[in-house]
Amino acid sequence: MEQYLKVKVHAGEKHNKIVEKSADTYEIWVKAPAEQGRANEAVRVVLAEHLHIPENKLSLIKGATSPAKIFLKR
Repeated sequence: MEQYLKVKVHAGEKHNKIVEKSADTYEIWVKAPAEQGRANEAVRVVLAEHLHIPENKLSLIKGATSPAKIFLKR
């Protein structure tokens, strides 16, 4: 079952942290900097771990250069 997940990202933080705002909305802080896709990959790892799914089941479909992102969970 596919599901869209809305994520607000804070890159370059001291610790990785995730807060579930609702069933499909998250706020995530990652240590990785927002350059060369590092923060996007870190967010995907943290989100997959939180959802207990493999990383390859999450795809970034919108917001590659924005703090507001949409992931597709497959």
